[in-house]
Amino acid sequence: MKNFTLLILITLNVFSSYSQQSKLNAGAKKYDNYAYVDVIKTYERVAAKGYKSEVLYRKLGDSYYFNSNFEGAVKWYDELFGINTSPEAEYYYRYAQSLKATGQTAKANRILEEFNAKFKNDSRAKLYRENVNYLDKIKANSGRYKIENAGINSKYSDYGSFVYNNKIYFASARDTGNFSQRKHKWTGEYFTNIYDADISAQNDTTSKVNKIRSTVNSRFHESSVVFTKDGNTVYFTRNNFVDGKKGKDANKVTLLKIYKASLENGKWTNVTALPFTSDNYCTAHPALSPDEKTLYFASDMPGTMGQSDIYKVNINASGGFSSPENLGKEINTEGKETFPYVTNENEIYFASDGHPGLGGLDVFVGQIETDGSIDDIQNLGADINSPKDDFAYIIDPVSRRGYFSSNKDGGFGSDDIYKFLETKRLKCVQELGGVITDAATGIILPGTKVTLYDGMQRIKNSAVADASGLYSFGVECGKTYYIRAEKPEYATKEVSVTISKESGKTDLPIALEKSICKVVIGDDLGKCFGIKRIYFDLDKSNIRTEAALDLEKILDVLKQNPTMKLDIRSHTDSRASHQYNEALSNRRAKSTIEWLINNGVATNRLTGRGYGETELVNLCSDGVQCTEEEHQMNRRSEFIITGL
Repeated sequence: MKNFTLLILITLNVFSSYSQQSKLNAGAKKYDNYAYVDVIKTYERVAAKGYKSEVLYRKLGDSYYFNSNFEGAVKWYDELFGINTSPEAEYYYRYAQSLKATGQTAKANRILEEFNAKFKNDSRAKLYRENVNYLDKIKANSGRYKIENAGINSKYSDYGSFVYNNKIYFASARDTGNFSQRKHKWTGEYFTNIYDADISAQNDTTSKVNKIRSTVNSRFHESSVVFTKDGNTVYFTRNNFVDGKKGKDANKVTLLKIYKASLENGKWTNVTALPFTSDNYCTAHPALSPDEKTLYFASDMPGTMGQSDIYKVNINASGGFSSPENLGKEINTEGKETFPYVTNENEIYFASDGHPGLGGLDVFVGQIETDGSIDDIQNLGADINSPKDDFAYIIDPVSRRGYFSSNKDGGFGSDDIYKFLETKRLKCVQELGGVITDAATGIILPGTKVTLYDGMQRIKNSAVADASGLYSFGVECGKTYYIRAEKPEYATKEVSVTISKESGKTDLPIALEKSICKVVIGDDLGKCFGIKRIYFDLDKSNIRTEAALDLEKILDVLKQNPTMKLDIRSHTDSRASHQYNEALSNRRAKSTIEWLINNGVATNRLTGRGYGETELVNLCSDGVQCTEEEHQMNRRSEFIITGL
């Protein structure tokens, strides 16, 4: 044998029982009896005996983490960090998340600080530092639009458009003649009414502007209309005025409210303020979700983070509304967020002077996640945005045409409406997918639950692998994601992937290992635990620490299954002489059996022998040139089940 450590395979056969081998070849498995091996419980029992192993602690910590048992996760991640002060980046984050979930915030922050210091290129570390040069990002997002005057503007304030049935609806102060400048305040001191104009389907031009003659318009301020798809309901902003009466706050100021009206016999009736509005704060600029189950709006109601925040309410089947919900600090700032607009691509456009921009109000876009949170907020760039106020952005996700309002230089009046064509999407589009298989057999695993997480471990999407074992998600280019695959009787697996910065597809196959390992007579028990070799010192047969850890797993299964019998088989590669390899493998198989017997396994449950180089799994016999990896395939240990 050459001067390197022999890696051996163990078979459950006492030397005197070699006759059983002919009954237990690979094609002779008996499927009328079987046993289940709970791999995680075996790991726990082995760890309880005092065995320390990074792999052991990782698997145990992950098993609890993926099942949201964060106290258990902390226990085993503590052990992991105790023997390895610098594990993989992922374990810093899982450890910190588990610590936070168990109330250990200070310790979690220390772990995150270490994470940030050691893995500066990790996407979560980058977000943690928050040191993005926003002007560079705005520049990168520019140059994507063709913009024109909408053709409906006057020398007065015109803003806040909405398109329905080939008409554009908007607010204008043109019939008051007293607007020199629109001030973005909540006082309602300037009165505007709702107008419309036909849009030509052929060339996107507009017809003569008309003032809406209905109860929607009053002698006070109206703006920001939005219609339901059936055209029977309209939501709009108005000064606190209905049925000839003005509502005022404690300072005698008439504020803004969102109103609703119904179309009956061709006329708008039942003009009522929505139930969550108030005389004491403003609500304005309603926007419906594409499924019309959620209404978004701006308000400075109590609990607002800044001058105005964006909120939402659910619309129930009977037409009632839930309590307002603030969209949170991801979108709302200490400044002003207003004029929301939501598309069927789960994007929310809004105006803000609190997010980094070019000055005044800028238009931004964020992604609405499945849990309702807002992520990936980006400035639309210097085509739409300017040093002045830019707001009230709407877009058709199919044609990529839309409108926005601005008081930028070069317009007709105080605020003007502009139309645009988006010539390049802000987001590069990628598809992430792959096939889920069994790691040992390669068979596909349909029905596997697959969850997509972003770089901050927030859920982005989830799916179930189809009949072909395939999953697929739409993802953003250049970002890092985490894919978690879960299936009963398999260990949950999470893998990371960084998406290309160009549109296309990213293939990410995932192979799952059994956690509940079903075994039958003729199976190799070692495969349940990924045991391929039992380690011995060079030319020796004494059990090393690494070998004892794996043998503890085999011992635990034998104790849990008192009728199970094993044949232990040890193999070598072809290097060194045939006689030497056979003798050494015999000694090692014998040592393995003796270790199990000394730890309580009955002698009649174990058989085994060494096969030396007589059962090579490839062509690497004497005289054949092979790589080290090819020789290693022949140095293996087997624990063949002979009885259950």
